[in-house]
Amino acid sequence: MKLKLDIAPDLVAAMAAEVRAGEKAVTAAMREAGTGLKTAWRGQITGAGLGRRLANSIRSQTYPKTGESLNAAALVWPKAPVIVAAHDTGPLIRSKNGFWLAIPTDASGRGLRSGRISPGEWERRRGLRLRFVYRRRGPSLLVAEGRLNSRGLGVASRSKTGRGRTTVPIFLLVPQVKLPKRLDLARDADRALDSVPGLIVANWVEGRL
Repeated sequence: MKLKLDIAPDLVAAMAAEVRAGEKAVTAAMREAGTGLKTAWRGQITGAGLGRRLANSIRSQTYPKTGESLNAAALVWPKAPVIVAAHDTGPLIRSKNGFWLAIPTDASGRGLRSGRISPGEWERRRGLRLRFVYRRRGPSLLVAEGRLNSRGLGVASRSKTGRGRTTVPIFLLVPQVKLPKRLDLARDADRALDSVPGLIVANWVEGRL
């Protein structure tokens, strides 16, 4: 008995078409998974009250950037990784020099660049000296001898007699602070990963229709 196998051109073309369909399905699935994860992370950040600006720092990119591939991948990342990671892990923060962390009160106002003002910047801008007040219970303080203006900010007193002058707490001083964990990025990442097989199948079937 003699057997002969002929590979017809139509079979080769069908296999090539199937590969192309797979490339399209995998690439589309990774794009959908990446975009979905980006949206989920942005939603977590705004839901935690961390602001739209930080949420918009979450970006996504599908690879290859052009064309389609069975090895397509998606990358989702924050452009402010230190800030996002801090809210995701809830770390214990200590002062770099081993002394105090200065936490601004409402009376301190905002800084010119980062938003949070430092004791040195506050003194330069207000023209007042800060005084250290140690407390056995609760955080120690940096206070200024001045007044609260109509916006609740600590400023220099205009009175020559000292009338209305008061001691205004400007900074709370603590040795360390535990940042609360406000995000769970791994949860959404796991959901996105679990969705990939179903997205591939759905896109492959859709490509056949």
